[in-house]
Amino acid sequence: MSSAKPVRRPSGWVVGHVAGAPVVLAPSWLVAVVVLTALSVPTARALTGLEGTAVLVVAFVFVILLFASVFLHELAHGLVARARGQQPREFVLTLWGGHTAFGGAAPTPATNALVAVVGPLVNLAIAGTFALLLAVDVAPRHSVTWAVLWSGALTNGFVGLFNLLPGLPLDGGRVLEALVWAVSKDRYTGTIAAAWVGRGVAVVTFLGALLVPRLLDVGTSMVDALWAALIAAFLWTGASGAMRGARAQRNIEGVSVGTVGRPAVGVGNADSLAHAGAVAAAAGAREVVVLAPDGRPAAYVDSAAAASVPAHAAGTTLVGQVAITLPVGATVDGRLVGEALLHDLQRATRLSPVVVALVDGRVVGLVHATDVVAAIRA
Repeated sequence: MSSAKPVRRPSGWVVGHVAGAPVVLAPSWLVAVVVLTALSVPTARALTGLEGTAVLVVAFVFVILLFASVFLHELAHGLVARARGQQPREFVLTLWGGHTAFGGAAPTPATNALVAVVGPLVNLAIAGTFALLLAVDVAPRHSVTWAVLWSGALTNGFVGLFNLLPGLPLDGGRVLEALVWAVSKDRYTGTIAAAWVGRGVAVVTFLGALLVPRLLDVGTSMVDALWAALIAAFLWTGASGAMRGARAQRNIEGVSVGTVGRPAVGVGNADSLAHAGAVAAAAGAREVVVLAPDGRPAAYVDSAAAASVPAHAAGTTLVGQVAITLPVGATVDGRLVGEALLHDLQRATRLSPVVVALVDGRVVGLVHATDVVAAIRA
């Protein structure tokens, strides 16, 4: 998952830093450890024959080993991304495993694919290593060491193969996204295609968990059905979020003063409302900005207040009497587009929800923060 975001305080416990990014344990991680440990007890008992506290400890080791593997998976994402010029922002372990956040999107399809595929490959390499150790009998069968190796081989194999499924938000979905992006020359097309496949994977995961046991005449428990539903919901939600993010990003790339601003003209603070209206009409503008004597945008005419002025009084009413004051700095560069314009708007709208767009010092538009948000969400 990658997106350009401002630096923020991590939501969890920072336990270290790797590759210039914090390693964070989200509060939900503790829930995952407790639940997975409880669910692992029957398997640990079957593999070792232990009971009581001893089997609980083995189950806990299974879970810690799983999350260590997840961390190595995420670390691989971050290190390869960093080598390709994409700085990781944080590594987070959560209820659903983990994720790596980046300071910006992958610049090319090749980087997108390489960063995505390396995570599952690390898990498959770990699974293969554990399987090899089991094959050469480094530990007696049903010993604790043997059980830990068995668990590590199985869980890493599953995590690696599952993440290679070709649908977002899985890593295989990122690879598919990169392939479609490379062929179509359009990142948005790649993301939407991979997200739709991800929704399909979610449906197949849920139906498969319910139907395969029936076809094989194998019993299935309520817990199995619940896990299938949760995983399917996670996949569907992730795919849908990727779609929304892609659409928002496409809208961001198309943002300009022409698309989110209202055409405006500048008039002097000593001009009448009638004169301002005539200047605006001649320029085809909808808004009027009042300029200070030094040429700085000082206010903008409140359309509702201006409309309440009788026609016969417009010639004697100064624009300043129906204007809303603007703080110094509530301006943006009207030549900017996309993310560059959004960054400038973010700065300016901290001062005022309405800002003036300037090109070479000339008023060209009035931008309302609500219009920008609506354009991105459209």
